[in-house]
Amino acid sequence: MLIDSHCHLDKLDLTPYDGNINGAIDAAALKGVKQMLSIAVNLEDMDTILGFTERQGVFASCGVHPLHKEGLIRSPDALIELAQHDKVIAIGETGLDYFYEKDQAVHEQQKISFAHHLKAAGQLGLPVIIHTRDAKEDTLSLIRQHGNPDSAGVLHCFTEEYAMAKAAIDENYLISISGIVTFKTAQELKDTVKKLPLSSLIVETDAPYLAPVPHRGKKNEPQYVADVAQFVADIKGIRYEALLEATAENFHRVFSKATAAQQILLPGQ
Repeated sequence: MLIDSHCHLDKLDLTPYDGNINGAIDAAALKGVKQMLSIAVNLEDMDTILGFTERQGVFASCGVHPLHKEGLIRSPDALIELAQHDKVIAIGETGLDYFYEKDQAVHEQQKISFAHHLKAAGQLGLPVIIHTRDAKEDTLSLIRQHGNPDSAGVLHCFTEEYAMAKAAIDENYLISISGIVTFKTAQELKDTVKKLPLSSLIVETDAPYLAPVPHRGKKNEPQYVADVAQFVADIKGIRYEALLEATAENFHRVFSKATAAQQILLPGQ
């Protein structure tokens, strides 16, 4: 089963589909995508994101991105309430970003927000979707301090070195690979993917960002997760179908609320 484990349906360029989100979802379904997870970066747009989940096979997360300074979480209550929705299967996108944000005072705010996301997810038994850039030590420290290793989560759009991936895997986290792995400049990431156990990998687009080769220069879409999956399969030296089987099993093991729904995306639903 091909799954786009991380996309932002509310951010897609829908011009090719006359502004209709169903066109983009149908295009993905025609490429073999059976499920997708639409990721929240703030709570203000949750109504829109939850609206997408009226389609079978489309799920949602709830959370606040670390660069969304004005909305950083100071209590887990709102997350816990939103996660009662049957199609909300994860908490996030949350985490730490010291690459774009250099203000150490904001770093402290990010850490507080991240901790609340981890606590909410642990209380609910849901996985956490983690964004981390230039914040390896603090990210791992907070996971260990506040995370629930039973429900764990995923380091999404992974670009760090193997050692960080291994440390996260030891905490029961998955490593999600995006279209970045197809870039010519991403040799270190390719080497990391080659080393990582298949049992710890999933794939994503992070659409509309980071379109994979051969779609560089275009706005990314969930349908392009097929290209990411093929590239990862080639790196691992396995059949495409074997990669899909393994990544789907990994996804459903961690995002178990999606498994319970047993919904499959079909064109024109």
